[in-house]
Amino acid sequence: MEFKRVLVTGGAGFIGANYLRYALTLHPEWQITVLDKLTYAGNRENLEGLETTSPHGLCEDRLRFIEGDIADPGKVAEAMTGVDAVLNFAAETHVDRSLVDAGPFIQTNIEGVRVLLDQARKSGVQRFLQVSTDEVYGHLETMAPHSLETDRLLPRNPYSATKAAAEHLVFSYGISYGLNVVVTRGSNTYGPYQYPEKIVPLFIANAIDGQPLPLYGDGSAVRDYLHAYDHASGIDTVLHRGINGEAYNLGAREQVPGSLVAKSILALLKKPESLIRLVADRPGHDYRYSVDPSKAEALGWRRKYSFGEGLKETVRWYQENPGWWKRIREKKEYQQFMQNWYRKRLD
Repeated sequence: MEFKRVLVTGGAGFIGANYLRYALTLHPEWQITVLDKLTYAGNRENLEGLETTSPHGLCEDRLRFIEGDIADPGKVAEAMTGVDAVLNFAAETHVDRSLVDAGPFIQTNIEGVRVLLDQARKSGVQRFLQVSTDEVYGHLETMAPHSLETDRLLPRNPYSATKAAAEHLVFSYGISYGLNVVVTRGSNTYGPYQYPEKIVPLFIANAIDGQPLPLYGDGSAVRDYLHAYDHASGIDTVLHRGINGEAYNLGAREQVPGSLVAKSILALLKKPESLIRLVADRPGHDYRYSVDPSKAEALGWRRKYSFGEGLKETVRWYQENPGWWKRIREKKEYQQFMQNWYRKRLD
């Protein structure tokens, strides 16, 4: 499938901003509208260099930014006018925050998706891509199996439950109304521009500042870490080649425990492992996620980065851009949440 006018919701967030950089390079003919609410994790700085020029030297009319909520029908209608395809990155994403207050997750991840789908029907978009997560599968109790797209969805926390609900909505609009829909289920993503509450940027920033790295439980929880570039290329592959009504896993085929994430970051920064602090686990912590990405690979997608290569590049980015993450960590909202969530654990 080919497109010329594309709406990217949540484009000022982590994965959305990385996708924009990828897409503007790969698709010089595209005109992109970004709709973003600019919540605590949305950052206009993530779009620096994109709103004035592209890698091809084209002018700013390739990228238009609209500040707004995907749950606001008026803003969504404005942003979706004349659009061929919609890629929905907009979401509340942090499991820890969902355990404190599920309300924003229900509003954005479910109601917001409904508003987008209704407008996509009215606007006659050619394709609607929902960016989901491997967490909808729930945890895997042993190291042997890998989640397949045909597996049952068994989310175990409010965040993943709202993402699973969004998927059901997306597929229902495909069946009930004939909307062309695809879903990607990406594994744990890391890379530039990631809000420093997630494990990789949190540990990098804390290590640089000589602060403790709070590691849940005994550090044995396993994730399949996918670099943001690879996640972006997988989404783009599914957008163009995915089959209508299908879901696609995007994973790096890596199985990395949290303890190795911490030790690897400390080694790259030449910091002592004594900075690792084992803390009380979060409620209902899923032990392991691992997806089989064969279906996406059959479309021609391949991940570029191993975990070691991608982490080295990511650490370098945070070292070279301290102003970006220090400005976030200095904000009152960030400090309050981190203190409330980790204070007792670290004590």
